[in-house]
Amino acid sequence: MRKLVSGLRLGFVLLCGQISFGVHLAYAEKALPVDDDFDLMAITVDNDLFVGNDDGYTNGFYLTFLDRSDESGYIPDADFWVAPLGWSLPMADVRRAVNVYSVGQTMLSPSDITIAVPPETELPYSALLAASNTYIVADDKIADRVSTTLGIVGPWAMGEQTQKAVHSVIGADEPQGWDTQLENELVFQLLRSRAWRAVSFYNDQVDVISSAELTAGTISSAADLAVTLRFGEGLLRSFPSTLLSSARLSNPIASDHGWFFYLGMNAGYSFNQIFTDGNTYRNSRSIPYKHEYVGVSTGLSFATRSWAFTFAFADSNLIGNEQDQEALENLTRFGTMTLAWRI
Repeated sequence: MRKLVSGLRLGFVLLCGQISFGVHLAYAEKALPVDDDFDLMAITVDNDLFVGNDDGYTNGFYLTFLDRSDESGYIPDADFWVAPLGWSLPMADVRRAVNVYSVGQTMLSPSDITIAVPPETELPYSALLAASNTYIVADDKIADRVSTTLGIVGPWAMGEQTQKAVHSVIGADEPQGWDTQLENELVFQLLRSRAWRAVSFYNDQVDVISSAELTAGTISSAADLAVTLRFGEGLLRSFPSTLLSSARLSNPIASDHGWFFYLGMNAGYSFNQIFTDGNTYRNSRSIPYKHEYVGVSTGLSFATRSWAFTFAFADSNLIGNEQDQEALENLTRFGTMTLAWRI
């Protein structure tokens, strides 16, 4: 419990402390195409400390802007980023849509960061700095998503600098093994997914969402099936947000008020993922892993007219052997917290 409280405290400090940095990044440096159309901004922090694992420091920080449809009938347009798969979206009966831009950094480290040369069986040091564009359309039963992500892994992703700076602030051990991290590489990923609102009952306060997802690229490639049970209020408008659960974004297509608790299970096959396979075009550190996976996730999302908040846990490595689970824990088991507000 003490580890969990420490993780929540750290996440809150990071979330609040980096809001000003995120706004500067988006507006001053124009990392995201922010204009008057965007009505929601979100900051997301995920960390393995949220689930009581403080061996290393696995962290993600993401800044997101969303342009959502509204009650007047406004439907945001898709941008050129998602053109590679945009043709596959059914546009005839669209009732709601959201255009999402996100930029962020993900860092992964082995379990013991005090070792300068970690064992070959440990998850490699790596960082991903990436930008993505997602477009979702939905009617009352089906939601479809396409997404394009472009980024870089390696020293240019600045994982070492970020981790050392945060550890200095919180008084944690200084990581010693970043000289063994993955090499610089431009990376990408394309994603196509669909969610079905299979059933709802108890006056629309409980529903079951099934979904399927395909990803392809040098970041990762996988096929995934999932089912999610939710209960709460405003479920009809918020069900497309289940397509963003893997992206750790908060309830972007929900009405201006509502909440839901969810419990999900997913299963799939991972063809490749750069964090475990290592660099695509050159030799680097890598670890063997079981390509089949089963995962669970649970969380709570709450939205008002002005802001939204989500806190969730995920573990996507339930069927690995003991060695796999220890090696991949920093990659597959984490907590995530998102704060979004109207702009």
